[in-house]
Amino acid sequence: MAGLLLSETEKVFILHGVQDDYRSDGRSNIDYRPMELETDVVSHASGSARLRLANTDILVGVKTEIDVPKPDKPDSGRIEFFVDCSANATPEFEGRGGEQLASSISNLMQRAYHSSQAFNLKQLCIFEGKQCWKLYIDILILECGGNLCDAVSLAVKAALFNTRIPFVKAALMDGGNVDLQLSDDPYDSKLLDVGSAPLLVTLCKIGENCVVDPSAEEESCSVISLIVGVTGNRQYYTQEEETDKKTMEGKCTTIAMHGPGSVAPKTLKEAINQGIIAAKSLDEALGQALLRERQENIGFKKHSYGFLK
Repeated sequence: MAGLLLSETEKVFILHGVQDDYRSDGRSNIDYRPMELETDVVSHASGSARLRLANTDILVGVKTEIDVPKPDKPDSGRIEFFVDCSANATPEFEGRGGEQLASSISNLMQRAYHSSQAFNLKQLCIFEGKQCWKLYIDILILECGGNLCDAVSLAVKAALFNTRIPFVKAALMDGGNVDLQLSDDPYDSKLLDVGSAPLLVTLCKIGENCVVDPSAEEESCSVISLIVGVTGNRQYYTQEEETDKKTMEGKCTTIAMHGPGSVAPKTLKEAINQGIIAAKSLDEALGQALLRERQENIGFKKHSYGFLK
């Protein structure tokens, strides 16, 4: 964070720790901090998740709306990202301080998810060329403690995993109009396949080395950060279903750089490979946590009451 003040002695201490692969909080250069994840936290949203990574707190809500597909992609749905920075997250966000950061994160997520190798938008198609689902993903940054991009991408993927899309019955009427009928039953819905949804990995260059999941203090010691978007490397299925599925290879969907510094071609290649490795382990841990939570909630299904059973 630009507003964090560190003395030269503190910066040297962090730099020497990164050189020895031992950071100030005890992690190695490729370790993430502990995370807390909770899904289905917003009742009026189709899907939601809240993720806390150290002092970084992110809330994501997904809303669905029927829209018209793009002319160049008649068989695909649409997805849009909106980021809002709470003024209480950090003093830098007071007034209009967070608008530039919010715009940067939303554009980065938009590029990562619109890659042909990333999230499958065809599963949002209702009637090819006529109607499709449009997902509005609202991201609220409640607290900022470093590594916002990674935390946002994790919370977004968890919220999409939790999203339920209502089943739609479509009929082609006279004149080419489409008549859509949506079920009033909230349980009469389908889940999205988010296995290929990308995760963002931030690699912060400190000295001659790169670290993942930088803290706010480490970000202030860096002159440039590399953000790599990597597709999911596995499908989010149960263990029984996993045996019939092929493991997906993580692929880079987007690359962004922030900061006034520069990166040598060799360092850039090593950082991208390091980001893919980190994204693979991160995605596996996220998938296991989400599947475990879904299995725990599988017993809390709809119950019928009254005489209309």
